[in-house]
Amino acid sequence: MTPDTQRHTKPFALAAVAVALWTILPLAAHAYVGPGAGLGLLAALWGLVAAVGVAVLYVVMWPIRRMRRRRKAEQAAAEKAAQEPAPAQQTAGDTHPAPARRSETESMRH
Repeated sequence: MTPDTQRHTKPFALAAVAVALWTILPLAAHAYVGPGAGLGLLAALWGLVAAVGVAVLYVVMWPIRRMRRRRKAEQAAAEKAAQEPAPAQQTAGDTHPAPARRSETESMRH
């Protein structure tokens, strides 16, 4: 160690020992919180922590929910398109379009 470091090390060590002793010495309490008030305070703090946690979770989950719903709708549309037959091709001689095909539920109604 250099002489400058030795000169500054001694007060630092003394201060560190003083802080360590100060933290382990019991000090008299200047205020008393009863069990009812203490539990009420803890319940309020836990409620606040839970509310903040739920708010953060909601903000994080919102885009994920939208993404999942969009993906589910796209898959349902793809399945529906795969199940429907391809539309009939019209020839040049046809002047009328092919009649629309009824689904099973529509044919049951009529």
